[in-house]
Amino acid sequence: MLERFRQIIAVVSILIVTALFLDFTGTVPRWFGWMAKIQFLPAVLALNVFVVLGLVVATLIFGRLYCSVICPLGIMQDGFAWLGRKSKKNRYSYSAPKTVLRYVMLGVMVAAIVAGIGVIVVMLAPYSAYGRIAQSLLAPVWQWGNNLLASWAEAHESYAFYTVDVWLRGGITLAVAVVTLAVLAFLSWRNGRTYCNTICPVGTVLGFLSRFSWLKPVIDTSKCNSCGLCARNCKAACINSKEHTIDYSRCVTCFDCIGKCHKGAISYKRNVRSKAASATTAAENCVDNSRRNFLAVTATMATAAAIHAQEKTVDGGLAVITDKKIPARKTKIVPPGAKGIRNLTSHCTACQLCVSACPNGVLRPSADLDSLMQPESSYERGYCRPECTRCSDVCPAGAILPITVADKSSIQVGHAVWVKENCLPLTEDVRCGNCARHCPVGAITMVPSDKENEHSPWIPVVNTERCIGCGACENLCPSRPFSAIYVEGHEIHRTI
Repeated sequence: MLERFRQIIAVVSILIVTALFLDFTGTVPRWFGWMAKIQFLPAVLALNVFVVLGLVVATLIFGRLYCSVICPLGIMQDGFAWLGRKSKKNRYSYSAPKTVLRYVMLGVMVAAIVAGIGVIVVMLAPYSAYGRIAQSLLAPVWQWGNNLLASWAEAHESYAFYTVDVWLRGGITLAVAVVTLAVLAFLSWRNGRTYCNTICPVGTVLGFLSRFSWLKPVIDTSKCNSCGLCARNCKAACINSKEHTIDYSRCVTCFDCIGKCHKGAISYKRNVRSKAASATTAAENCVDNSRRNFLAVTATMATAAAIHAQEKTVDGGLAVITDKKIPARKTKIVPPGAKGIRNLTSHCTACQLCVSACPNGVLRPSADLDSLMQPESSYERGYCRPECTRCSDVCPAGAILPITVADKSSIQVGHAVWVKENCLPLTEDVRCGNCARHCPVGAITMVPSDKENEHSPWIPVVNTERCIGCGACENLCPSRPFSAIYVEGHEIHRTI
């Protein structure tokens, strides 16, 4: 019963999280955006104290239930493990814990957070790994299916559906997603939760806490006949059936062992240890020996979080239609609400949720090593509309802070720069003014190119103090392949 109940919750959970990355209407995030914000690492980086405390308390009561019913990467691995059991039953066996490796990986994650090395953080973050898989591999399939349905509906004179653009947002992100999926699929199909109990830093933290959980699977030695069926079905490889012990630091509370035991020798209850059973297993001793190191690492993580808390406190039609090219910006553009490049790179785990949520095709993953796969703005496909706050609404890690529409209209993420050599009034001797007409804040004015001749071609002049860097001018400029006006980003955003 417990096993089936856990499976139902896990399926519902992963479907909702996946829908967050697939939905292009903004409906799912409005109702279930909180599912992204209860993920452990994003909550830590966002200093969401109530969520972190809630997950800690839940782990101290129920064990690592988070890894089985909330973490989408863990649930995905369970799916591949289930396929593995279909091909070969009773496939697992007890293995000694890789304690040193686990704490080394946790130390690497903490050091990366403290040092601001985002590329390491984004590669080790479990929720973000699943987000990249969903956004890069599943979202295009979903969108193609939607477009086919929209075409069919239009053929039958129905416009209940509409087509959306399907495009590759980042080649590196796609490659990383493919490799991640292939590796995790193989490991979980063959060995179950190998990644969760060797590499995942969240699994290591929650594993330490789960050793002290109030409820946990307990083996009744008076009923156990040492058949080993529980161990051969434990995807965490944490049950030593010969010694009748369970390594609770690796147990993900999946209840598979309870369902497989024919003698009812395993039950999920409070584990009251007798004096005779006070001796711990070798695995537990290994974890005990590293307790001091774990506490030191945890203290460092808390310090890192405190540091980040201080940071946080505060259509033209005048030219041949060809694809636009990205201008050579000296400073990249990050979304309003990010406060600046440093805040975004130090908090973002590159989960791609903001990229998926952006309705205007502005956000895409960065290819730069210092901000690999983290979002940046570019305006070849659209511009950042002042009335849209989708990215700030969905970010779970505090990399893009929540803002209102009024806030967004006054946040300067960059400023427009005019390129004389590309401007059509000068190169083609035609009237234009697209940039001025579409500037939502009136920061662009058209003036005669020759002050002494009012009949000379009119060119744009940018009021950089008023410009918010939304990119409407760059996107709607008819000049191809490079716009005659583009946005240069700001390291630190300011309010105008």
